[in-house]
Order: sequence, then C-alpha cells, then structure tokens
Amino acid sequence: MAGAAHCSLQAKRLLLDPKFEGYKLSLEPLACYQLGLDAAVAEVKLRDDQYTLDHMRAFGMYNYLHLDSWYQDNVYYVDQFGRVMNVSVTLDTALQKPREVFRLPTDLTAYDNRLCASIHFSSSTWVTLSDGTGRLFLIKSGKRGNNASEKWEIVFNEELGSPFIIAHSVSFVKSDMRSVAVLLLRVEKDELDTKGSGFHITLEWVTVAEISKEGDHRYEILKRRVLQGKSVPHYAAIEPSGDGLMIVSYKPFKFMQDEDNKLEENDDAKATDEKKDPLYYWQQTEDDVTITVHIPQEITKDDIKVHFSPDNICVTLKDQPPLMEGKLYSSVDHESCTWIIKDNKSLEISLIKKSEGPRWPELISGDTRGEFIMDSSQCSEIAESLMHLTSEVMNPNPEKENPPCNAQELEECDAFLEDSASLCRFDGDTLKVTHVINLGSNQYLFSVVVDPREMPCFCLRHDVDALLWQPHSDQPENMWEHIATFNALGYVQASKQDKKFMACAPDYSYAALCECLRRVFIYRQPTPLSTVLYNRKEGRQVGQVAKQLVATLEANDPILGFQATSERLFVLTTKTLFLIKVNPGN
Repeated sequence: MAGAAHCSLQAKRLLLDPKFEGYKLSLEPLACYQLGLDAAVAEVKLRDDQYTLDHMRAFGMYNYLHLDSWYQDNVYYVDQFGRVMNVSVTLDTALQKPREVFRLPTDLTAYDNRLCASIHFSSSTWVTLSDGTGRLFLIKSGKRGNNASEKWEIVFNEELGSPFIIAHSVSFVKSDMRSVAVLLLRVEKDELDTKGSGFHITLEWVTVAEISKEGDHRYEILKRRVLQGKSVPHYAAIEPSGDGLMIVSYKPFKFMQDEDNKLEENDDAKATDEKKDPLYYWQQTEDDVTITVHIPQEITKDDIKVHFSPDNICVTLKDQPPLMEGKLYSSVDHESCTWIIKDNKSLEISLIKKSEGPRWPELISGDTRGEFIMDSSQCSEIAESLMHLTSEVMNPNPEKENPPCNAQELEECDAFLEDSASLCRFDGDTLKVTHVINLGSNQYLFSVVVDPREMPCFCLRHDVDALLWQPHSDQPENMWEHIATFNALGYVQASKQDKKFMACAPDYSYAALCECLRRVFIYRQPTPLSTVLYNRKEGRQVGQVAKQLVATLEANDPILGFQATSERLFVLTTKTLFLIKVNPGN
C-alpha cells in the first residue's frame, strides 16, 4: 500500500440534521401479506468444522432472499429441490404463487460439504449462479420479472475448485466483447496459521468473456486472480467497467502473485531494504534542532553549501543535487543557525527554533529519509507525562475528582469489536491498492443497490447517524459521495442485540432492520406534520417528525432473507414469504 493515495470520506453538511430529536413510535397499522412456499428454502446449516466467526458471517448470516435491482419488486430464492423461484409483485392483494425460472442440474443432496446456493444479477439480462458445490453458472435470462419472455439459458458452466458463494458480479462490453466479472468468496483452511483461527478468506476475481472461434461463439475464462485476507469482507464489489475492485474489511486483503511477480516483488523488497539506512539523524530540545549527516571522506569544507531561510533548508555537496532540501516543519531563526564538520566524517547542523517548546513530529515536511533520535531524559519525561493514563490496578481511585474511564459505563453503541476497518480500491491491471480510507470507528452497517448501473452503496455509522455512500469509480475527485443520512440510526441499531439484517429503500425514504425471529423495525425519514405539534419542554412548534414502526410476523421459523424496495419489505422464513407495505405506490 506504499503507493496508495490515503483518502477520507467527506460528509455533506446539508444532509446532516444536528437538531434531530429522535423517532416517535407510531401505532399506525402496517399492511402485511404472506405467501406460503411450495417447498422450503434450501437453507444450509453450518457444519461442525465451520466454527469460526468468519464462517458465521459468510455463511451463517447469509441472506437467502435475492432482490433483482433491475426490476423493482422482483425477488428470488432457491428451494430445497434446487429450483430458482421468483416472486414478482404488481398488486399486494393479488399475490401470485412463486414460479420456477431455473432448476440447478446438480443433485445437491449428494454433496456433504456444500455451501448455500447464491445468485447475483449482473445486468438486466445476465445472471451469475452458484450451486454451492464449487460450480459457477453464467446465465442469459432475457427480460426478467415477466412470465412471457423470461427464459434462463446456461452459456457457461464450469467447476472452479472448492465451494464458494458469489459476493458480486458485473456485466460489461469491452472491445466489442461481452464479459462478466464475478467475485467468489471462500473460507479456507490455513495450515500455516497456528496462532489465529486456522482459516483464511479468499476472494477470487474471475472474468468470463465471449470468445469467437470460426463462427462459434463460446464463453471462456479470460482471467482468474485471487486475493487473500484474514477476515470476511463487509463489502466487496467490482467496478461497473471491470477495471477495479473495492473492499471494506477489518483486516487487509492482498493479491496472491504468481512466481514471476513474486521474484519481482522480492527484488523490490531487497532494493527497499538496501535504502533503509537513514540519510541523516536528528535530535531536538525545546530550543533547537541538531542534524547529523554522514559525508564522504574526500569532501572538504569548501565543497559544502548550507543555505538557511526562516522556513527552508538546503544542503549540497560539491556540484551534486541537493542532499537535503525542503520546507521545515516550523520556522527557525535562520541568522542564528550554524554548521560544522566533526572529525571529518559528519556534518552537524544546528537550527534555532523560532517558537520554543512545541516538539516537531518531523524535520522536513514529507521527507522520510531521516531518523529521529530521542535521548533518555526525553523518554523519561514523556513516560512520566503519560503515567496518569495507566495503572496496574483496575480503576485504583474511583472517588477522585477525575476518575479514569470505566469501560463498564460505556453503552453498547460505543463499543466496536472491529474499530480499524479500511476501505481499499484495487486496480485490475496492476493488482495494487490505489486508494485507502481508514474507517476508524465508522462502523459498517449494510450495503444497498440504489442504482443497478452503479456500484452498491455502503452505509457507515458516523457518530450517532448512519451515512449512505455511493462509490463512483469513474470520478476520481468524487470517488465516494455522501448521498443520504439516516438520523440516529447508528445509535438505534446498536441497541438491537438480536438484529440479523439491515436494509434501506433505494429512494432513502426509510431504513429497516429485522431480528432473528419475527420482529421488524422500520425507521422513516422525518416528514412534515399535518397538525400543529409543540415541544412541551421548550414550548416551540415542531415542524416535522420521524416515525418508528414495528411489525411482528406470524411465524415461528427464523428469518432467512430480508430485502427492501421503495414500496415494501420482503421477509423470507423457511416456509413463508412476508410482504410488508411501507410506502404507498406512486
């Protein structure tokens, strides 16, 4: 990641509401319809050897309901007979039975180590499908969500190794050649990992393209590239053009290089190691800075030129390019700065600080070729200043005026298991990281497709709010755009200990989450009031209110799938599909 640009997410102030007062529980009834399934959903439970948190995140919390973003209000699932079933909603009160659109050719019951079947809609006419045994299907579907014209036809079908689930896929045309890029997720045993979980995560980026040979059009694998990491990614998506990849994960991913590239990497590493000796060493006190530079023996005093200015320094030897040059971290009294040659081996430069006291974190802005040396007295001074922050006993004096922070007093919403996640953008040609964002405590919440022609959006917690970000791979100056805010949702969701899935409407009109069993919580955006309402404490008129609604499903089976559209929520259990009407139709 040495050459990667370190970026940050810029929230739009106009989309933030600092005066948000919270959600009001609304008792208004929600229309809820249910549809019995002909056959149970093909749920695959975790085996005894799938015991890690990564297995639970990747497979145990898998969303078995698939929303077709290209055709609103069309959902799909795979049943226990290997049938891909579609439910297309036009009128809630006249729901049609789920219809079969495709049947997996594999007898899934014959496989003991299979994963759940997975589907991803690459475009309005292309679908990628995995049966959970390690086989990938590329399907030309025609126009979906329409009984008359929908016909799923296999154009590519190949075994790709150990079982996987499809994380994402896109369809694009380059040089008049149709290509489909797919991201396959695996959790694999790692024999070399003796201290960790014993497993690693791989993301395989497979590109399948149309190849024409003597008039015969076939789809074949064009590229296979593998990334490896130590945690299941929260978010992984291929750019619409197929040129790059974005990953949000707790632990970093890197491409596994082939042997030729490994040799190149080793050469680069050796070259880097050779350059590790510092060009100069520097020390500082509250008043001055001392720089020591080793010089060749043949260099004399007349060969050395040192130029001081209030904010810059330049050191040259003979007629060579400047040895040191650049803007100093802070201003100096340039007329009092001096330099001498010590023992004919080193050049010692003394800089007098203009402002006494503040320590410089670096000597020359952006120059990493030097090494700072701290003397023992400075180490002791810093250790003493930090002593009050540490103790050998828990909360040694809780009655004192400023007691130390007690973790037990923190609310659940203040604690993050993974508080150092990062967002990385990988280039598809160089396989290098081009952009990095350290998400810090901006907890990942969920992803949603707002525009199927763009990458999926991801929602992060910012303070108490939840902010929705839309990646734009084709806009380097605005690669991640803040497009919506769900007020206080970051705080609210943290209190729901049994939550399983989160989602939001593509038009941002509401966000929703469901628990493992029965309950669904809906949080609407603030809307203007039709009646006059006053805040009792402050006596001022309230112009708008945000409502929270709760739906309780009539089912004892666990929730297996959860999807949101602008009008309704779809909730899938083992044997039933529930539809909750949230917004009236246009």
